[in-house]
Amino acid sequence: MSIISSIAPQDATGQVAQLYEQVQQALGLVPNAMKLYSASPDVLAMQWQHIGYYFQHPTLSFPLLASIRMLVSRDNDCAYCIGMNEGLLIQRAGFTPEQTAAAKRNAADTPLPEKDKAMLLFVLKATKTPKAITVGDVDALRGIGWSDRDIFDAVNHGARNVAADILFNTFKIENDF
Repeated sequence: MSIISSIAPQDATGQVAQLYEQVQQALGLVPNAMKLYSASPDVLAMQWQHIGYYFQHPTLSFPLLASIRMLVSRDNDCAYCIGMNEGLLIQRAGFTPEQTAAAKRNAADTPLPEKDKAMLLFVLKATKTPKAITVGDVDALRGIGWSDRDIFDAVNHGARNVAADILFNTFKIENDF
């Protein structure tokens, strides 16, 4: 599965078994991504809490968040996250394969409402060139109705995805989607 040891669902006990049960109930499986985090059970718990927060985010939509993950991962060449999020966008958000392909070529072509697209493009800029972000960039998002919490949460989501891409690429996680 990867070049670092992790805990298989059938071998899980204690905290890891409890978290895997929650993951299984929510996702229908325990994906290799979550299995990798079991190398550090406390980090697995934090990652699952992070995922749960964004599953229930009051303003950042599922298609926006999945688009952030797919395109941040495109920039980091993480095949696992690109494919997983592309599949989620097609299966759960109603995107077509052609739309996801177009988005991967040019983020501005992502089929999101303009407000969400502005946030997506901001997060991509922040995760690639954070020092290039200006007050004007943030003010532009505020001007279309995003709160500072929304802006922070979206960038946090993108930044944590960069970390996940590094982990998945480093430890050679296998695709399971």
